Amino acid sequence: LLSHAPTWPVRLDFALEEHQEERQQLIDEGLTEEQVIWSLKALWNLKNNADRNQWEIRQGCLEAKCQQAKEEDLQKQQDLKDEEEAAHLDERKKNKNKYAPIKCGKVPSNPTIIPVLYAIRKMKVGDYCELHYFTNKDLEDARVSVAITKPDMLVMLPSADGIHLWIPAATVKDPKVAPVVKDENLTWEEFNEVAPHIVLSMKMHNWPDD
Repeated sequence: LLSHAPTWPVRLDFALEEHQEERQQLIDEGLTEEQVIWSLKALWNLKNNADRNQWEIRQGCLEAKCQQAKEEDLQKQQDLKDEEEAAHLDERKKNKNKYAPIKCGKVPSNPTIIPVLYAIRKMKVGDYCELHYFTNKDLEDARVSVAITKPDMLVMLPSADGIHLWIPAATVKDPKVAPVVKDENLTWEEFNEVAPHIVLSMKMHNWPDD
């Protein structure tokens, strides 16, 4: 695609000796020398103008095609971007919990996190411990398990109507040991529960900051 017009030829001087042959052909047809020179100039101008017009038309077509190709490419990119955004929004709607922000609350200053004995031993020696033991549910099960060893102790548990009641620990059945849920299978809500609990437990057992 040319960005500028080509160098057009300079009009010939048909009065020169080198054009005598062309002039003579027209003179033989009955034209005067002056008429011949004027006619040759006019024919040259017509041919030159026709070449220029043809170039401009061709150039215009090329520019139009180039612009169309650019617009189609931009449209394809926009369509692809719209499809990706729509898919992302659809994914967020289907998996709201997955994209829920992790709450970065302050670690409680009052150490009240008491998981099962297995988890406590792991934390004391600085070993890896499944996050499952630090969910709200497992911590509650651990609290009840400790409480039932002391029959005279009162335990707060939710009733069927959602109201929390204080009841004797002796009346609470020992919770069955639930299967351990792998870390990767925890829900995002459970992960949000675990984060502050396990951080506090690490601090309680003097884990290094790194």
